[in-house]
Amino acid sequence: MPDQIPITKDLKIFVPTKDYELSIAFYTSLGWTLNWKSDGLAEVELASQRMLLQKYYAKDWANNFMSYLNVESAQAWYEHVEAILKERKFEGARANPPKEEDYGAIVTYVWDPCGVLLHFAEEVKKDS
Repeated sequence: MPDQIPITKDLKIFVPTKDYELSIAFYTSLGWTLNWKSDGLAEVELASQRMLLQKYYAKDWANNFMSYLNVESAQAWYEHVEAILKERKFEGARANPPKEEDYGAIVTYVWDPCGVLLHFAEEVKKDS
């Protein structure tokens, strides 16, 4: 076993899309920046975190894919997403109101048009 782990410079996740252009529009409407786009891959960025939307869909994978975003306010994200969804129809996209979870976070659950689940999670300080 080597003494040191090789340096890693970045980590990006590949996110499935059912309708590639619709997913790009969804994420950019929510505030992600489109850094670049090719025929089958697009990099989007939010708060210096990037992911790759790919023109690939497998229902079982998409319906089990989740991303966790640590945010200051789950309520603010819920209101933001709801306003976007009222303004523009993104078929399949939806949001649930914030819910406090046992593990110490208030979470707004948002499903993108493909079925990918985004957790907008606000950490809750527990009294010791």
